[in-house]
Amino acid sequence: MARRKPATTHGLCVVDKPAGVTSHDVVGMLRKRFGERQVGHAGTLDPDATGVLVVAVGMSTKLLRFIEKTTKRYEGEVVLGTETSTLDAAGEVTATHDMGDISVEQAQTVVDEHLTGPIEQVPPMVSAIKIDGKRLHELAREGIEVERPPRPVTIHEFRVTGRPEPGVLSIDVTSSAGTYVRTLAADLGHLLGGGAHLRNLRRTAVGEFTLAEAAGPDDCELLPVSTAVRGLARVPADDNLAALVANGRVLPRPIEMGDGPWAVFGPDDTLIAVYESFGDGQAKPAVVLPTAQR
Repeated sequence: MARRKPATTHGLCVVDKPAGVTSHDVVGMLRKRFGERQVGHAGTLDPDATGVLVVAVGMSTKLLRFIEKTTKRYEGEVVLGTETSTLDAAGEVTATHDMGDISVEQAQTVVDEHLTGPIEQVPPMVSAIKIDGKRLHELAREGIEVERPPRPVTIHEFRVTGRPEPGVLSIDVTSSAGTYVRTLAADLGHLLGGGAHLRNLRRTAVGEFTLAEAAGPDDCELLPVSTAVRGLARVPADDNLAALVANGRVLPRPIEMGDGPWAVFGPDDTLIAVYESFGDGQAKPAVVLPTAQR
């Protein structure tokens, strides 16, 4: 078998994903655009959702995990009174309720009491989580529903921002990675004494990456590799330290720079590695980038 050609294009794209395509579709578009196979994204968006999708090309894919762990921010609309099979507007209606008199203030009170801070969520059947080796959305397409253990997430902020039309609430949510906003919408409906589903979901930020710098798959800028770690503490390295880092040495932990991880930059201001806390007062390399193509 022929060995895959090493990537020659490296960087990060902040994509404004359009509706009607999957996150994997966007990866395919950028593979074609840049002529590279080594392309990946940080955090799936549903096909109907739009907004920030961070996509890495070449060696930047090694750094995606530091983006995936960051908080996400979303805007959307909760349609009160109608439950669907997918918890969003793409599903079939499964139940209806009379909820036309719910106010923004009532909804916000419920959110503050039950849907803010550390909570547990049951993943929807249309998610990509695997149960016994099979993805939930694959089982859902076969008409199979299985028990899903609840998962801990953190809702940093959940604001009910308005009522654009009767029976519809606008929301703005900032949450930990792994949060399902459609589940928040459905849970809000149940807590208000009926049911609800989510529509018009738009991700406005992934960590420090926002819509302000995002563009469509055909127009997004290829940013430098180091852009992927701009939210991390930055450690400068002289020639001697850079040589140790390039060899993957375990080093004293830079305690004065927080708990890590730490992005290490060489004398020429190029990113050479990311280190994480290890043991007692030490740091070890999580990623060391190829020195020949920094």
